[in-house]
Amino acid sequence: MSKPLLVLASNSPRRRELLALGGWTFHVRPTEVDESLHPGEAPGNYVLRLAESKARACAASAHPDLIILAADTAVVDADEVLGKPRDESEAAGMLDRLRGHIHQVYTGIAALRLSDGMLVTALCVTDVPMRNYDDGAIEAYIASGDPLDKAGAYAIQHHGFHPVESLAGCYASVMGLPLCHLTRSLRKFDIVPATDIAVECQSALEYACPIFAGVLHGDMLG
Repeated sequence: MSKPLLVLASNSPRRRELLALGGWTFHVRPTEVDESLHPGEAPGNYVLRLAESKARACAASAHPDLIILAADTAVVDADEVLGKPRDESEAAGMLDRLRGHIHQVYTGIAALRLSDGMLVTALCVTDVPMRNYDDGAIEAYIASGDPLDKAGAYAIQHHGFHPVESLAGCYASVMGLPLCHLTRSLRKFDIVPATDIAVECQSALEYACPIFAGVLHGDMLG
């Protein structure tokens, strides 16, 4: 192959959109793994384990010249992982629980090079301060249908609901793919983005990121 081709092991349209901001050559191959939380498993270990499991599951049927990228994101409140709501009632309960205080979003990423088995992982943890929205806002957001396929029952980028205020961490990670952490990881494979990833990410997300420079320089931020 003339240059490394990345495979995104995800069916998330948000991760596809974010990865495209780097100008990398990639294609998408969704994969499914058991996402059950192990007893006593810490959130960071959980998302890193699932990211690696997704990468290895995708690798089983992939060309050996490829590099597999996978990610997993968890919404965590008081050390409890909140998954996708099963129904509108559970979505309402999650949104009620999260409003007006800070929780964390953990995103683990894994990059697996098939030619030699090299695996690079990274973890981004972001404090997410939710605004004190009222019951009417919860009802309107649930009526939109958006919360039902989202961990924690919300999407940070939803302009109608606008659940988060004063974020001071990685916006892209809360969406599902921390691009500066990914860029730093891919450097270990001698792969760099075709764009200025920080500029593209901030422009697309309309967010002035306070940590991108530190992350790209190797600081353990986010």
